[in-house]
Amino acid sequence: MTVHLLKMCVGIEDVEHLKQVQSAKMEQSQAAGRGNRLWHRTRHMPKRDAEVLGGGSIYWIIKGFIRVRQRIIGLEAVIGGDGVPRCDLILDPELIRTEPQPRRPHQGWRYLDPTSAPKDLDLKNQDEDIPEELVIELGEIGLI
Repeated sequence: MTVHLLKMCVGIEDVEHLKQVQSAKMEQSQAAGRGNRLWHRTRHMPKRDAEVLGGGSIYWIIKGFIRVRQRIIGLEAVIGGDGVPRCDLILDPELIRTEPQPRRPHQGWRYLDPTSAPKDLDLKNQDEDIPEELVIELGEIGLI
């Protein structure tokens, strides 16, 4: 069974800002000789690693709402600069917008059952220039 991860996206204003930050991180990765790949470092390796790698995504909470997800394509054990073991979540660079779903703040990541995950937004039938706040309001009244 697939399981997802849920994580706060601290310091990020919106999905476009996340895209910019991750593009810069990929450039740093390439300059450091790690190849053109994207990762997010966490403290702990998921114990349910096979389920995460079996089609799991990381769902990002931005400004109190799950707004976007990225497929997790790998997990790597690494040693941090402080000598403590960490985990790099290797991410697909594609950001997939989701229906906004409110979430409370938490530390670290949490497992997210696929039945509780928000649906992907169908942007081919929508104007991509709709402000996120309007998308949230339209979702709350059931129009999206």
